[in-house]
Order: sequence, then C-alpha cells, then structure tokens
Amino acid sequence: MRRLLQLAPLFLLLVSCYTSNKKTDLLRNKIAQIVSDKDAIVGVSIIGNNGQDTISLNGDRRFPMQSVFKFHIALAVLSEIDKGNLSLDKKIEIGKDELLPADFWSPLRDENPNGGSFTIEKLIQYTVSHSDNTACDVLIRLIGTPKTVEDYFKKNNIKEIQITYNEEEMQAKWENMFQNWTTPKAASETIKMFYENKNNLLSKSSYDFFWKTNIETTTGVNRIKGQLPKGTIVAHKTGWSGTNKTTGITAAVNNIGIVFLPNGEHFIISVFVSESKENFDANEKIIADIAKATYDFYTQQ
Repeated sequence: MRRLLQLAPLFLLLVSCYTSNKKTDLLRNKIAQIVSDKDAIVGVSIIGNNGQDTISLNGDRRFPMQSVFKFHIALAVLSEIDKGNLSLDKKIEIGKDELLPADFWSPLRDENPNGGSFTIEKLIQYTVSHSDNTACDVLIRLIGTPKTVEDYFKKNNIKEIQITYNEEEMQAKWENMFQNWTTPKAASETIKMFYENKNNLLSKSSYDFFWKTNIETTTGVNRIKGQLPKGTIVAHKTGWSGTNKTTGITAAVNNIGIVFLPNGEHFIISVFVSESKENFDANEKIIADIAKATYDFYTQQ
C-alpha cells in the first residue's frame, strides 16, 4: 500500500502530461491545417499554459529575421544601460548624413529631415514601436556592431541566432538578409527569458520600459493582432522583407510576441513566413489565423 501511495503522484503527473499533450495536439493539427494549402514555408513556436505547453512547426529551422532583430537590439542596448555604460536620457546627435535614404522605412527621418538630437529612450521607441531603420542602426553603433548584439544573446544561452548586418547593410543585397537569422523556438525562448526575467537580465525600470514599448508597436496590425478581440494586449515585434522582383518570392513576413488573455494568463507566439509565393495579405493572414487559433485554444478550453 505504501508503495502505491508513493507512486500516486507520479501517476497523476503522467496522466496530466498525457492529457495536456492530447489537448495541444488539437492546436497543433489546427495550425497544420492553416498552412497546408499555402505556398510558403511557415515556422511556428508557441509557449502557453504557464510554460507547460510547447508547440512548434519547423521550430528549429533558420528563418531570416528582418526587423524582428530590432527586438534583440533594444535588449542589448538596455543591458548596457543597466551596466551604467549608457542612460535612457543620454542625447545622441544624428546628422543629416546619418539619415538613411528615402527607400528605407524611417519615421524619424521623415519627421526630422535635417537630423537632430534624440534621447536613447526615443531611439528605442522609434526602433521597436515604429520599426525605424535609421534609429536601429544608430543604436547598433552605440554599443558596437551587429556581432555585439549576437554575442549578447549567445552569452545568455540563446544559441540559435546570427546577426551579421545592420539595416543599411542587410538591405543592400537580397542575399544579406539570410545572414540575420533565428529559429522560431529560439525567438520564443528569448521572449520567455526576458519576460519572466528570472535572472534579472533587465532592471525593473528597463523591464517596464521595454515591454511597454513592445505593447505600443504600431506595425503589423493584421498579423498577430489581426483577428484577436478588440482591446487584446499584445507586446510584439514585426519583420518584412518585401518581395523579390525577379522571383516573386517573399522571404520574410514575421511577427513574434506575447498575447495577454482575459484570465490574466498569456501565451508566447513566434511566426515566420518565408519562401512565400502568396501575396502580402495572405502572408499576414497566415500569422493572424495561427494567432487566433491559439487564442481560441486557450480561452475556450
């Protein structure tokens, strides 16, 4: 009898895991159904149910990040701020000659055609919330090189990541974007690590500022947020490659982030759409459909 009592907790744990796996199979199958007729390679990683559920599709495949890497750049800069090497209120002069050309997305340039003086706080907001390319490259130069950002994450055990180029260099040649990559699983693990912040990688002030800035993201309204109930809070970062004029292939339509649920819980989701022959709206809808299926899974169980 004593032996049976000792085994009871293990039995309950196994039953719980089995039940959880059977439930997540429903979501996994739904995601497979969403992508089944798409002419694209889709990578997905979802972490939900307080970290107990991990679901992936092509989770270990390398996908070009495009502007998703601005999420990582902001974290690397905040690390330097927490070390005392920089401060959010430090002003950085950006000359007119440092503004990226008109074919680069840059609200900062459009609003300040002659350059100006900007706090690091403002540059991070431009970079993350508005996906600004000029601000992004200025931040990289502040802390070193793209490799500096990569090294920061590898030092913190995010191994499946490579950051070779800044925005200006990445967009100089189509092939360059593939040297800035991560996997869906690594993207979700990065989000989890910095949201839970168990190792105090961010100070309280940097943590609050960073996640507030991601919640204020203005890009990608038709991706993760596209089909979620109005008012759903999502902290996220987007990326997009454009479409190759010769091949008609879109290399990257991406969105990673955290979706906060009505019951106070959340799930982490990373979706990368690559090598796609679908149009832009269809690529965004893939992400929106997967996010909505995940939201429904965790709110309607």
